[in-house]
Amino acid sequence: MKIRHVIDGQETDSLDGATYEDIDPYTRAGYATAARGTEADVNLAVRAARHAFDTGPWSRMGFAERGRLLHRFAELIERNAEDLADAETRDMGKPRAAVAGHDVPRAAANLRFFADHARLSAAEALPSDAGHHVYVRYESAGVVAAIAPWNFPLMLATWKIAPALAWGNTVVLKPAEDTPHSAALLGRLALEAGIPDGVLNVVLGYGDAGAALTRHPDVDRITFTGSSATGRAIGAVAAERLTPVSLELGGKGAALVFADADLDSAVEWTIKAAFGNTGQVCLAGSRLFVQQSVHEEFLDRFTRAAEALRMGDPSDPGTEIGPLASAQHFGKVSGYLDARALGGGRIVTGGLAHDWFVRPTVVTDVPAHAPIQRDEVFGPVVTVTPFATEQEGVDLANATPYGLSAMAFTENLHRAHRVAAGLRSGNVWINCFFVRDLRAPFGGVGDSGIGREGGTFSREFFTEPKSVTMRIDA
Repeated sequence: MKIRHVIDGQETDSLDGATYEDIDPYTRAGYATAARGTEADVNLAVRAARHAFDTGPWSRMGFAERGRLLHRFAELIERNAEDLADAETRDMGKPRAAVAGHDVPRAAANLRFFADHARLSAAEALPSDAGHHVYVRYESAGVVAAIAPWNFPLMLATWKIAPALAWGNTVVLKPAEDTPHSAALLGRLALEAGIPDGVLNVVLGYGDAGAALTRHPDVDRITFTGSSATGRAIGAVAAERLTPVSLELGGKGAALVFADADLDSAVEWTIKAAFGNTGQVCLAGSRLFVQQSVHEEFLDRFTRAAEALRMGDPSDPGTEIGPLASAQHFGKVSGYLDARALGGGRIVTGGLAHDWFVRPTVVTDVPAHAPIQRDEVFGPVVTVTPFATEQEGVDLANATPYGLSAMAFTENLHRAHRVAAGLRSGNVWINCFFVRDLRAPFGGVGDSGIGREGGTFSREFFTEPKSVTMRIDA
């Protein structure tokens, strides 16, 4: 199988013919070759997107017509759910049931939501007492560079391209090198949906292709999801060119379990938060803080639930924990389970399994300075730490340079609101996890990034707001 770029309405090889092997994490063997893009391929894609924006119909098309095509795109995603699920499972080892049951429907929902949101959004009319009428136009920004991560390749690609396209922009999508397949399929399906040539381009390859894309002078917006280190590098390039950038970066999510929590519910949600997608989630609740009076009971229940998770072939519908996404990432996660990284912590259950598998791992007695408590591990590894008072719990949760996600489990309404206000995080869930309203802002603080996307926040990023002042007293 060969996976190609999609540039200006055509599936193409790289200009220099270069390819790389796409590895299946479960078999640890190549199952396809992917085109390896270079700056030359990026230049072609940006040129196509620029031409499509400046001269083509997309940016001038009405919201209803663009929305119709985006809904058609969503329908094709659903119709090709099996192929997309195969692509995600083989590219990164994600359990197929999770792709089919969550990622594919959410990808389609992203497109539908932003198609409708753009059509239904109202702009401002500002009263004036000086014989003038002032109103706001939200105009397409231009060419968008969208760089998607490897942990949710399909879902997060559509999270970026859906609002960009809905507001009339053109896009060059660069997926992570480990997960090119679903992005290439998206490019193909967009063409099948009738989206004009050059509106959605897909360039595959390594970081050099991504770097060429972010520094291209014809790029008007950059949206990136990935590591904080890469985000800093992109931010520096964007600053030089004064290119607006949205960065959704790493996380070290915390969950606070109070003594009055419904422990059955708390265990269920924190298991999902810690081990969903094999822990390869920027939102993962990888630090659990449990009030002392229920700490032992919660730890026992949580440990038994972690041990009950089924690990195995990601294509098996019953598998809940698949392999880590690559040899490199397996090496990184493994390193956090050695004595130095644990800092004296004790592994209650889990640890390394075989090949690229890590069992759901629960660690206790971890000091605050230990790397496993401080760094983003990005694997199925969670620490459990007791706390005494509400304020101590909030302080422990906030003791991180990241600020993307946090949870609190309590039946006390007053405490829920106090804790939500006190947590330094862009997203807070009370008695649940990863429940998303696409109108709400999504993003983080500190090392977790810059900017917000979702609903009107996406509109503000993917458009150029323009104020129009009209004299009306003459």
